[in-house]
Parts: sequence; C-alpha cells; structure tokens
Amino acid sequence: MGDLFVLAISCIFINNILLAQFLGQCPFMGTSKKMETAVGMAMAVVFVLVMAGIITWIVDVYLLKALNVEYLRTVSFILVIASLVQFVEMFLKKSIPALYAGLGIFLPLITTNCAVMGVCLINIKEEYSFLEAVVSSFAYAVGFGLALILFAGVRERINLARVPKPLQDTSIGLVTAGIIALTFMSFKGMV
Repeated sequence: MGDLFVLAISCIFINNILLAQFLGQCPFMGTSKKMETAVGMAMAVVFVLVMAGIITWIVDVYLLKALNVEYLRTVSFILVIASLVQFVEMFLKKSIPALYAGLGIFLPLITTNCAVMGVCLINIKEEYSFLEAVVSSFAYAVGFGLALILFAGVRERINLARVPKPLQDTSIGLVTAGIIALTFMSFKGMV
C-alpha cells in the first residue's frame, strides 16, 4: 500500500505529466483561460485517462502479448482512447451542453492528447501491475487536473492585471507555465 502511495505522489507532483514531462500542452494552454472550462477539462481527462489506462493495460496483457502482436500497441491504444473520448463527448453534449460548448474543439483533442497516450505507454513500459496501472493513470490525471486548475486560476488573475503588450495572451501564458513548472520541480527528491 505504501508503494502505491509513493507512486501516486510521484505521478502527481514529481513526474507531473504536464509540467515535468511536457505532454498534453495543447489542452493545457487552450482550456486554461476560464476556471469552469479548466475544471471540466480536468474531469474529462481524469475519466478518459483512468479508463484508457485500465483498458489499454488489459488489451496489452491479455490480447497483444497473448497473440504476440505488441507492434499493434499504438494503433490499438489510439482506438481505445478515441472510443472513450467519443463516449465522453456524447455524454457531455446530452447532459452538460454548456460545458460541451465551453470545451469546444479541445474535447475531441483529448483523443490526440499525447498525455493520455503517454500515460498508457508509461504503464506498459514500467511493467506496472494492474493496480499500479490504475493508480498511475489516476494520479497522472489528477496531476494534469491540478496543474490545469492552478494555471487557470493564475491566468484569470493575469487577465485583470496590466501586462506589457509584447507579453499579452500566449506569451505571458508560457512564462507563467514555466514558473509553475519550476515550482513543481521543487518536489524532486521528495520520493
């Protein structure tokens, strides 16, 4: 149980998928302008990432390795992730249309979000057991959500501040993301 806790802390803070491994930057920059959109994207990524981590682990262990076709890993993982995102998209469109509209193009981009694919591949590369893969997937998703929500809060405050013209919009966003990434680096050595 202690090893799972260390794994979770490591995935959330030390090896944060956004700020330490730099995967998933497109939705990070695109959906962080409003807190509501950031929270919605974080929840969608948590669901997709946990389900993708579970399903891709099962597919890899019980199908791809059993049939000795590991070279189909990328294609099969993309199919799993795309199917899950379609499910989330249909659910949000029916039940929470305002969030669906707020996420816009970034919701289908979860399909091509390299953070989701990256975590699924990390789970396989590290040869995690099923429980470790679930914890890792959830913790990476929580780390993604934490970074996204923190960044959205800071960006909302920056929108109220006087920012020099050359640094407005994306430029100040990138500088801010770099500073937040530096703060997450302070957790190195914790585990």
